[in-house]
Amino acid sequence: MEALSEFDKMIGGQEYNCLDSELQKRWQLRQQANAEMNRRGEVDNELLPHLDSQAVIKLPLYISYGQNLHVAPQVFINVNVTLQDNAPITIGRQTMIGPNVQCYTANHPLDSERRCEGWEQAEAILIGERVWIGGGAIILPGVTIGDEAVVAAGAVVTKDVPPKTLVGGNPARVIRYI
Repeated sequence: MEALSEFDKMIGGQEYNCLDSELQKRWQLRQQANAEMNRRGEVDNELLPHLDSQAVIKLPLYISYGQNLHVAPQVFINVNVTLQDNAPITIGRQTMIGPNVQCYTANHPLDSERRCEGWEQAEAILIGERVWIGGGAIILPGVTIGDEAVVAAGAVVTKDVPPKTLVGGNPARVIRYI
């Protein structure tokens, strides 16, 4: 049985080493393509193969790999959004993402020795349908945001958000039900 690559471990939610040479090489190539896309001012469908043709992305956009990003129809992503897709990030239809939003899937160990050795674990982020994420919000690894939820500008979302809920603050908490 062939051993899993660090990339396969990463997208599968297993612990992986982000300093692995093959993973670093793959990441560097994707970063070059991302920079070129932003320079040209045109969305690159090869870099973002799971982007629905009805989605709108305002550049610049910053990604880790692109191929782990799944964007449904009628999604709007504003400028300067960071989607660190070390694990899958799925964005449901008709969702709006404000400027400077950051979605992080990778997490590091608290143990400094393991962290400095390059160990990480990535957890998928799932954003439901008809969600609105306000500018500057931060979504942390493993979070699911339910359908029709609203995340206030600047919120730091550390836990799942129920459907039809307004959350805000740091850490984000339920403000009210919609």
